[in-house]
Amino acid sequence: MSQNARRPVNQATFGALPHGVTLMQADFADHAFERHSHEGFVIGATTFGIQRFGCKGRHYDSQAGDFVLFNPDDDHDGRPGTEDGFRYMLWYVPEDFVASCTDADVEPGRKRYFANPHVTDRHMVERFRALSGGLAEAHTGLGAESLRTESLMRAFIGTMLGRHGERPQADAIHARGADNAALSRVRDYIRTYYAHDLTVADLAVVAGLSRAHLTRAFGAAYHMPPHVYLNAMRIRQAQALIRRGMPLTAVALECGFADQSHFIRRFKGGVGVTPSAWRSMYCAPRRLS
Repeated sequence: MSQNARRPVNQATFGALPHGVTLMQADFADHAFERHSHEGFVIGATTFGIQRFGCKGRHYDSQAGDFVLFNPDDDHDGRPGTEDGFRYMLWYVPEDFVASCTDADVEPGRKRYFANPHVTDRHMVERFRALSGGLAEAHTGLGAESLRTESLMRAFIGTMLGRHGERPQADAIHARGADNAALSRVRDYIRTYYAHDLTVADLAVVAGLSRAHLTRAFGAAYHMPPHVYLNAMRIRQAQALIRRGMPLTAVALECGFADQSHFIRRFKGGVGVTPSAWRSMYCAPRRLS
């Protein structure tokens, strides 16, 4: 069996690129991601097998040559589409960096978000694979390559938005009148009190809505129930604390997980690896091949 056709084995590596971008490369034989979301953008390319995922109530099969594109807070899950598993590489990109890759003066109605979570673009996938490998190598000793690296990243993201982007649109909740402010309060409350043992009743009080109304409206607006959004907030904060060097047992408590087992299970379900594995790879980046 060729190297390109080998079966994935449930492993992932992470490396830091400039401007807060993280490069992830993963092989998954049978790992299934829980429903989750990310604070920034995700640009990923499937390189082997079938990556089956759901996003905003629809289901997709991503194959080699396809992109998986998520905007900030897009809910999604992921799992192998066949028993052969799948492989992919992706960038986690901060929202402000994506925004800076378009010229507001030249493009006042610029495209800032991806229109679809799944697109086939083999030419750009090949560019993405080559660029990712080159950037990971260059970033180990960036030095005089800083300008070149940043320019290549900006050019690639700008091209992707031009080919597969859409202009900013008002969030769906804006069409719901009074619900808009109520749901914004709930989202801000979760972001602030993610470490607490929140209940639907708590959030209903914040929103000034019934529990049933809150649950339906939140799901319609953000494409995920409140508990999924809460878990995403906890994982984001956990990653930030791990980067700062906080011990994992303290991270679990600080972020509101019931115990270490709960922390490991939810982190792996959303990130793909355990907190300790993520810490060893992300906090001590190495060349990704």
